[in-house]
Amino acid sequence: MGWLTWVQASAQPVLNGPGILLRMPRPGDYERWRALREESRAFLTPWEPSWSPGELSRPAFRLRLSRYRRDARERGSYTFFVFDPKGQVLYGGLTLGRIQRGVAQSATLGYWMGERHAGRGIMSRAVRTICIFAFEIEGLHRVEAACVPRNGRSIGLLESCGFRREGHLRQYLKIAGVWEDHLLYSLLAEDWAASAGYHADSMSAPSLAGTRP
Repeated sequence: MGWLTWVQASAQPVLNGPGILLRMPRPGDYERWRALREESRAFLTPWEPSWSPGELSRPAFRLRLSRYRRDARERGSYTFFVFDPKGQVLYGGLTLGRIQRGVAQSATLGYWMGERHAGRGIMSRAVRTICIFAFEIEGLHRVEAACVPRNGRSIGLLESCGFRREGHLRQYLKIAGVWEDHLLYSLLAEDWAASAGYHADSMSAPSLAGTRP
């Protein structure tokens, strides 16, 4: 099996990577999502915008789903949950957002992982899988990601996936109520094709199923 099998259904892509499944969130995912986010609260909140009082409520989740579906239809952003291959165990999530077309052909990558699943290489495989989607399916030229300088896990993840550090952004995002500096990383389509995408973990070139209309 290649690195990625892609299935398009109603503008909601499903990505099958090595030992993982990426698909858009559904209403039935609420309890798994709420439980994983709640138990990982102390692990996640130092790296995320401040949580609202109703952050984990069912109405808030429904609003998220509505926004995710709209963004995917418009091809402006794709949010995925990361599961085991059978789609039963939720590991975390990631978003390929702020997609720009035209002369830019770029996007911004964000991600989160439940604490109990961290350190197992799951997010590394998820990032590599979504990068194939970005470059091979969406036809993008550049994927950016930013992380707080003290977030060693995130730095290690990005660099292991072939991202290159480009700069230091002053007070870039408000994280946990504080304007935080961030490190800017990027991965170009050329970088991906030459190294990380096709040779990571000694896997073969990706197998892509489906084409964009």
